[in-house]
Formats: sequence, structure tokens, C-alpha cells
Amino acid sequence: MSERVVGRLARGLAAAARAKGVEVVGGRAVFEGPRQLRVEGDEPQKIRFAHALVATGSAPLPLAGSPPARERVMDPSAALALPEVPERLLVVGGGYVGLEIGTVYAAIGSAVTLVETTDDLLPGVDRDLVQPLARRVGSRFAAVHLGTRVGELVERDGRVEARLGGAAPQSFDRVLVAEGRRARSDGIGLETTAVRTDAGGAIAVDDRCRTDESRIYAVGDVTGEPMLAHRAMRQGVVAAEAIAGRPAAFDNVAVPAVVFTDPEIAWCGLGEREAGAAGRPVRVAKVSWAASGRAATLGRADGLTKLVLDPESGRVLGVGIVGPGAGELIAEGTLAVEAALTAEDLAATVHAHPTRSETLMEAAA
Repeated sequence: MSERVVGRLARGLAAAARAKGVEVVGGRAVFEGPRQLRVEGDEPQKIRFAHALVATGSAPLPLAGSPPARERVMDPSAALALPEVPERLLVVGGGYVGLEIGTVYAAIGSAVTLVETTDDLLPGVDRDLVQPLARRVGSRFAAVHLGTRVGELVERDGRVEARLGGAAPQSFDRVLVAEGRRARSDGIGLETTAVRTDAGGAIAVDDRCRTDESRIYAVGDVTGEPMLAHRAMRQGVVAAEAIAGRPAAFDNVAVPAVVFTDPEIAWCGLGEREAGAAGRPVRVAKVSWAASGRAATLGRADGLTKLVLDPESGRVLGVGIVGPGAGELIAEGTLAVEAALTAEDLAATVHAHPTRSETLMEAAA
């Protein structure tokens, strides 16, 4: 199913490129200077360009301090293409990728054990939003180990033995390593240009997505955090307009983030913890989904909608939502932050009943 969906989307993109007159060249591109690149592949060639756009994405980070145990230790891409459902799956990393994939495998029958080195799931995300997910994960996963490191991974008799913290080794059918991603900027010849990267490989860009080499632009994961596809799409529009000589800047106030677990978590703008760390006074408004008629009919009253507001003007500074469909609901919150709407604006907007979107209106009231 997933291959069919990806194939259909890829064919759609190829058709759109042809319709726009875009020439697609297959191969691996390497810069040979600020105006030329070499394409390696079945038909090697060199291409001179007026402008170039780097969108090489990112790659998963390996498990620190432990050699891979061949094919049974997977990165997230391999985890999406397994020929069978593992009976016992170890997920290393309690960030969004580990939780998303772990949630899927737990739902289809795997006994999932998750290990996170910090003391919280989704480090850095608002605790009010994480708590409902943590409770559900605690009941759906076989085990969750926080503040724990994974020792050496050893493959033996078609399984992987892993030592979790100081405990005795445990045996798993598969191990998923989801400890983050790194910008993929190595090996593409950037050293032949003035393009600058940081210690993590991310390409430095300005608000027009232009690098230190004025004819080379970069968008997406290769420019660093947040590594989100919708951010990359917006950057692509900005870069294209800038190359065309139009006024453009990536100056968006809010870029939404969504964790596609069960329940989903979504947020945008300023968080309560960030405001506290910056010493910025805010007013926080919360509405539990236990008061939502629609959530009750779905049997999922474990959600929460949260607004972070300016205490004087009532301007919406940030929005957080946890619950089924949070990824769809965050669009309204993102618009509110981007357009500098106030809580009064949200409260005065008529929301359809019964819907979960009413919780935004109710939190603002």
C-alpha cells in the first residue's frame, strides 16, 4: 500500500514538472564551483547554472557508541518497509519519529519497548501536551524506559540482544534507532563554493534562503531545524521568488509542528516553557476535551487545547493541542498566531457544533 501511494505521488510530481517545463536529470550532483556542477550516473555530464537550489534533506543519526548489528538494527526508513511485523521491537529514542513508528507497530501487534536517554518523552515539548500521550503509550507499549541508555547491540541467532542501562541483556526481533537527524550536506562539493555549514552540517541561509554564495540557495532539512516538510515547501516558494527578482522573505511567525501519534500532538508559536525561560509574562488558557461533546461521542475525551496569550492585549502568541486530529486543528491556531489575532477574535468566531474545533473558541472565551 505505502509503495503504491509513494509511487502515485512521485508520478504526480513528475507530471507537474513536465507541465511546467522542468527538465529532470537523473544522477548524483556535485558542485565544482559557484557556477558549475558535475552529475554522476549512467550519463555523466556537467551543468552550468545561473542559480542553484540545494534541497538534499537529512539523514538519520546512528546510535552513538554502538556498532550496527547488521540488518536487524534499522533506521526509520527501513522500519517502514519491513517484510514482517516484529514480535518484539526496541525503539531507541523518545522523540517524534520513535514515538510515531512505535505507535504504528504497537497498533499492529508488536510488543514495543521504548528507551529515551532524557527524563521525558518528546524533550522540549510542552508537558501539558505530552502527558495524555505518555499515559496512552504507557498502556500500549510493553515498556517505556526514561533516563536510560542502550548499551552494545549484539546480533545472535536471528535476534538482537540489547542492554538497557545496567540491566541484564534483553532480546528483540528488531531495533529501531530514532535518535534524530543530521543535515545531508557532505559529499556534494560545497567546499568548492563559499557556502557555509555549521557543526551539524546545516547550511546557513538568510531570510531569502540564500547561502553565503550569492547564486546558491538552500531549503528544507539541509538548512537545519525545524526539519519539517511544510517549512521546506514555504522556503522553496521564497527561494523561487527571490531568484526571480521578486521581494520575498521567510518571515513567518509560526511554523506548526505535528507528532502523528495516538493521540496526535500539535503546536505553534510561543510555548509556556519558552515564555518562562525568556522571562516573558503570559496568560495561559486551557480547555480539557472532557467538556467537548464531539470528543465524547468519539470516546476520546483525553485531549487538551491550550492557548498562550499576551496578558495585556490578549494576542495569541502560541497554541498547543493534543488529541485525535490535532494536526488538522492546529491550522486555525497557526493562522491566529501569524495574523496576530486576539483571544477575543477567536472567541467571537462562530465554530461549528459539535466539533473539536470549538475547544479553541472555548479556550479563548
